[in-house]
Amino acid sequence: MVAAPARPCICFIGLGANLGDPAGRVRAAFASLQALPASQLLKTSRLYRTPAWGVTAQPDFINAVAMIQTALPAPALLEALLDIERLAGRDRRSDGSDRWGPRTLDLDLLLYGDAVIDQPGLRVPHPHLHERAFVLLPLVEIAPDTHIPGVGPACRSLAAMATDGIQALG
Repeated sequence: MVAAPARPCICFIGLGANLGDPAGRVRAAFASLQALPASQLLKTSRLYRTPAWGVTAQPDFINAVAMIQTALPAPALLEALLDIERLAGRDRRSDGSDRWGPRTLDLDLLLYGDAVIDQPGLRVPHPHLHERAFVLLPLVEIAPDTHIPGVGPACRSLAAMATDGIQALG
């Protein structure tokens, strides 16, 4: 049995894919997030086509952000996200060499309420959240007043960076 926090909290999940049917995989992941135990999917951003980041010699990504309310503790939520990735065909290399490579699905725990967590395998807020327009744009779309602990308003971080090449779909 998984212990739950005293109160449910609002969390943000970054979604991305660039292999197979990436838009379909991201939409399917929204449904998987809705099915998480002790959780409710509250909002989803539009899908965004974004140029590959890190390793750029790969197909463009489809990115989005989901807002959920959950009573799952952060480690249990992370494990559930990794399970959703595995079910979508994601195979993470143990040495991390595929970190910025192509993927069937990537789910990142961006924010877990206002918690700051630094454990092996789990860092919240996501350590690069405030540096990545492809995550900030959909995050600010669905929650413009979001505050990133230790950084400040997400909208301020987004305003300081270029969003060239990021295209909203639909």
